[in-house]
Amino acid sequence: MKKILFACLIAFSSCTVQRINKSLTKSDVFDKGHLGFMLLDPDKDKVLVDINSDKYFIPASNTKLFTFYTSYTVLGDSLVNGLNYLEKEDSLIFWGTGDPSLLHPDLKNTKVIEFLKKQDKKLYLLDNFDQVSAFGSGWSWDWYNAYYAAERSSMPIYGDIVRFAKKEGDSTFSIYPTRFGASMKLAEPIGNVSSSFRRDYKENKFTYFLTGEALDKSFETDIPFITSAEFTAQLLSEEIGKEIEIITNQKYLSEEPTKLQTAPTDSIYAQMMKISDNFLAEQLLLLVSDQLDNKLNSEDAIAYAKENLFSDLPDEPIWVDGSGLSSKNMFTPRTIIALLGKIRAEVPLEKIKAYFPAGGESGTIRNWYPADEGQPAYIYAKTGTLSMSNALSGYLLTKSGKILHFSCLMNNYAISANDLKTELNKILYYIHDKY
Repeated sequence: MKKILFACLIAFSSCTVQRINKSLTKSDVFDKGHLGFMLLDPDKDKVLVDINSDKYFIPASNTKLFTFYTSYTVLGDSLVNGLNYLEKEDSLIFWGTGDPSLLHPDLKNTKVIEFLKKQDKKLYLLDNFDQVSAFGSGWSWDWYNAYYAAERSSMPIYGDIVRFAKKEGDSTFSIYPTRFGASMKLAEPIGNVSSSFRRDYKENKFTYFLTGEALDKSFETDIPFITSAEFTAQLLSEEIGKEIEIITNQKYLSEEPTKLQTAPTDSIYAQMMKISDNFLAEQLLLLVSDQLDNKLNSEDAIAYAKENLFSDLPDEPIWVDGSGLSSKNMFTPRTIIALLGKIRAEVPLEKIKAYFPAGGESGTIRNWYPADEGQPAYIYAKTGTLSMSNALSGYLLTKSGKILHFSCLMNNYAISANDLKTELNKILYYIHDKY
């Protein structure tokens, strides 16, 4: 009887896998582009579905899985080093580590401000801004006005963005930080657009207009500002009420600095992963670089990770930035599956659930992949979206209690992302329900 039951279970499992394969390979939707898909049962170390898993795809924000694992491994889950400084007689010389939390509108960390305010020494900001390029390799120049492409910086402040926000019923909008209100100008409406906030291409001057429904509804809009050592020193001086001078003598960078700990890494990981925050991803790689050798170089952080953390992956990651904004990034589904296994082995499940978007509940998939009514989320996964590139990779919890690992990379689809998500939703739910 036991042999018959076992045989039936094998036959059922085989039938389920065949149906999943057919749903992916015979789909009128997925047939319109290039699909890579892999599904793994880690308990059995068994690949259940394999479609082009050895082929390279542009992963978009699935790149953040690599950034997350690198950051978690190097930085840990305590506090980031938010400031480097040297004390020289009556002077305090300080410079940035890449920490993105300083007065960030969501993270709201004030440790650096408090530290500088209480100093009785002369304050000098060491200009190491040239170590960090504002934009990553392969980024588009016309993203300068987009919240998702805030400038990378050695010492960000306010998240390197200006936030314009209005609550429903309010007669006007707020500006954070408020000091940018002085550079705002009212613009003429354009076409049928009801609202617009824009920055000049080469200056921190902003224009806006609000018409129709935008006057009544709530909104929140983030616009990047142009960073520099001089502007950062000015903003810091305004915050602490003290003069800050800039020095350029790079010899201080060769000395071993004292490091001021600031924000909890947990809050940065969760924000980066859940809402796919590109700025935080880029700054995390700089924090990793600073931790390794007191320099700020994303390429060095990536090279370290590839040699020391990812040398055991099936295919070498073609990896150029922290966020996945660059179309030069390329990974294979089986490499992402291997990475998901490394994350599961080293990050507690409760933390994975706290960091990753949850289907139907939080982050970038709060409106997708919902569980049955009254049931907890069954998808914890990282999304990825670029022009002609969509991705979803993570963990799928089945009704039978299994945790499966999956990676779905989709490139060159000339159809809407919603069509792809709708089709993928059917397949993932079927796996959840039947496997």
